[in-house]
Parts: sequence; structure tokens; C-alpha cells
Amino acid sequence: QVKLVESGGGSVQAGGSLKLSCSASNYIFGTCEMVWYRERPGKQKEVVSKLSGDGIVNYADSVKGRFSMFVDNAKNTLHLQMNSLKTEDTAVYYCQADGGPKCLYNYWGGGTQVTVSS
Repeated sequence: QVKLVESGGGSVQAGGSLKLSCSASNYIFGTCEMVWYRERPGKQKEVVSKLSGDGIVNYADSVKGRFSMFVDNAKNTLHLQMNSLKTEDTAVYYCQADGGPKCLYNYWGGGTQVTVSS
């Protein structure tokens, strides 16, 4: 059974940094698409960044230049480095990864809260 678990969330002042991690059980990052989503208060879940199986990363315009998504292959952990945080980055952040035959299965973590104060 695949399990994804996020960590690294917390409270930080605007301008600060946090590094989110997504660890996996029974799953190897890198073959299929991986996505960081976030759900801001009162808003729908949105894509923050996507990392394709080919290693191409795309970011939402709102985080471009501030966030960085990458995989630590040695530790089989997906990360989201968040710098220059803004109050509007406050959200629950989720990692999601495709898997299984032809990457048709979707796996989700339970989320980690990020709170950015002014």
C-alpha cells in the first residue's frame, strides 16, 4: 500500500523560508508525475508545482522564483523549498504522486499546514 506523508510545515513570518518534505512508503519518486498542491483558506485546491517523470518542473506564477521542487533520490523524498514566503502562501500543502501501470493511480498525502504571518 502506497503512503505519502508530508512534513516541514509550520508558522513563519513573511519573508521567511520553509522546506516541505513528502516521504513515501512502497513508492519510488521519479517515474511518474509529482505535484505539490495547496488549499488556501476559503479557496479551492490549486497546483503549486509539478515535476514530470522527465524531470521538468513547472510552477504556478504566484510562486515562480520563490519555490523550488525537487526529489532527493538518495532518501526517496520529494521536497518543496519555499523562500520569500508571503501571507498569501498560508495554506495546507499536499503532495500528490501518480503511480502504478502507466501512472494511472493517484496517491495523496494528508497535508501539512503552512502559516505565514505579517
